[in-house]
Amino acid sequence: MSTRRLLGRRPSTPVKTSDSTRPGESLPNDVVCQTCRRVGIASVVFASLWAITLFMNNVVAGWLGEMGFMRELWPFPGNIVAVIGVASSLLMTALARRLSGKSILLDVGSGYLVLQCLLVSILSQWSPGPISPRVSWVCIPILFYPAIVPNTPRKTLVTSLLAASTEPLALGLSHLRGVQVPLNTFYLLWDFFPTYVCAFLVVIPVKIIHGLGQQVRRARELGSYRLEDRLGQGGMGEVFRATHQMLARPAAVKLIRSEILGSSTPSAAKVIIERFRREAEAAASLRSPHTISLYDFGVAQDGTFFLVMELLDGLDMETLVDRFGPVPPERAVHLLRQVCESLAEAHTRGLVHRDIKPSNIFTCRMGLQVDFVKVLDFGLVKAMGEGGRESTLLTAPDSTTGTPAYIAPEVIRGDRVPDHRVDIYTLGCVAYWLLTGRLVFQAPNAIQLMYQHANADPVAPSERSELEISPELDRVILSCLAKLPEERPQSAAELSRLLADAVPAAVWTDERAHRWWERHHPETAGLHPSHLGPRILTKTMDVGWTPIEAASPTAP
Repeated sequence: MSTRRLLGRRPSTPVKTSDSTRPGESLPNDVVCQTCRRVGIASVVFASLWAITLFMNNVVAGWLGEMGFMRELWPFPGNIVAVIGVASSLLMTALARRLSGKSILLDVGSGYLVLQCLLVSILSQWSPGPISPRVSWVCIPILFYPAIVPNTPRKTLVTSLLAASTEPLALGLSHLRGVQVPLNTFYLLWDFFPTYVCAFLVVIPVKIIHGLGQQVRRARELGSYRLEDRLGQGGMGEVFRATHQMLARPAAVKLIRSEILGSSTPSAAKVIIERFRREAEAAASLRSPHTISLYDFGVAQDGTFFLVMELLDGLDMETLVDRFGPVPPERAVHLLRQVCESLAEAHTRGLVHRDIKPSNIFTCRMGLQVDFVKVLDFGLVKAMGEGGRESTLLTAPDSTTGTPAYIAPEVIRGDRVPDHRVDIYTLGCVAYWLLTGRLVFQAPNAIQLMYQHANADPVAPSERSELEISPELDRVILSCLAKLPEERPQSAAELSRLLADAVPAAVWTDERAHRWWERHHPETAGLHPSHLGPRILTKTMDVGWTPIEAASPTAP
């Protein structure tokens, strides 16, 4: 499972909801985005149909011998109309990509539907045939398009009626051209009545779809929070952007679906619930500004477990290095010392994080500050001094806690009860990643990777980085990576002092930090999440547990 974090950017204006508003305002944003993507799919379908029409009437007709009535439409005006159909469909496909996620695309798509029906009507009414009961080809797009790209029922009805009216319009144009057109009422009734019937009938499935969308929106109202965009999805649940319905405060909501628990074994379900509870209790008990803030925790009426946490604007340290390369030593020290502050409070309260890794550390904007660190995901936290193996290693049956690339030797060996110095070791691994862009050890599988953590000596960061890393900083990081806990810094506060002595903190100034953020991660206030593209960085949620068998040995 991905290890990108559940946090995203500063949210846009809360989504207002009302049954009479358009889907872009009444449905969850991710549902609107899915509908908008279907506009592009429908455009590709129409382009393909027009291309097939050109091929059939210009190539296949020549092979098989055209019938007499074809000469009235092909090559003129049939080729011109079909080319316009292909060109407009390709243009609509491009617009669908450009306007993806914007509700205005649905209105543009409605105009596109009317244009396609007009083109079909021009061909069908170019040379009206004798009186006979028939169903127009215009009925196909009228029924097809709104069914896969539903707008509001009212707009669908208006669009469908306009589309159906393209046939009388095309007949009138033929009459102006001097074509002999039957104008008796009975002919017009049978010629156009089925098309208008389709225009009214298509509103029924659209109304049903729209009602289901409203049910989805209401189902996403979790307590005082309204779920909006889905930020991530994992095997154990989902993470949503949410807004408090009274305070309009943005948040990130982490869910464990009840069906996941139902499909798990009783022992695995117990572990999942206990980890979720511990994460909530741990986050709620900590007050450090560098620890993720918990707003709420509970169980919904449908059995869904949920955590409500602050929504952050920034990126995790795994992504920071992946996208921008190793971090200068002075910035790395600035970030690591903030992590030490969060861990120092947790350790003082008798809590051990046990899953410190780059993807669980977020650097973000906080008010006017930048490079402000938040430590996330306390799902594996344990209280020091807890007795018994079950309470000490709260994990799935036959699994080991932690991430293979960031795991302390004593956890692997199992020869002692892990204490707070486990976090010192894993934070040393994080420091190594920040400075080199590499893991401390490389191995083809998780077992060999853990073996190296337990037995191999690490190479100094300065030998694996192009950055100028001082011998003092090398020694601090290698001391964190000592195999024996007694040989490491004995507390997060001590490690923070050692880091400060190794690299002067003043070197990484606020001015440099703000300049980096303006260049690489500019402000996005007021932008909709769908407009931000890769700037929104999220981590899907797996309740803090990745089984060793499924863990990747080559990536954090």
